[in-house]
Amino acid sequence: MANARRGEIAADLDGRTWTLCLTLGALAELEGAFGAEDLSALAARLGQGRLSARDAIRVIGAGLRGAGHDIADEAVARMAQPDGAIGYADIVARLLIATFGGAAEAPNPPQPRA
Repeated sequence: MANARRGEIAADLDGRTWTLCLTLGALAELEGAFGAEDLSALAARLGQGRLSARDAIRVIGAGLRGAGHDIADEAVARMAQPDGAIGYADIVARLLIATFGGAAEAPNPPQPRA
């Protein structure tokens, strides 16, 4: 079972629920894969709102390995997700939010009218 306090998420892939976690080692793996100098650069790269299928494979694979699953990206690429492309994007988004955090509310909420 995923532990949100540890930055873990649960995801359905290939008819099974997996735990994913971007540990420090997994983040270092992604820095190398994306050519990011540091965590800030990695967060900026992943926070652009643009996601290729190759990016999703890398992030999901690193998250699986970070949670202790011995699985290669080639195997991740063959995994099915019940919601298709939207489901893969959701896994990546939830994993990045669990790792880097997310805004609980809009940064500049509108002020109430007087």
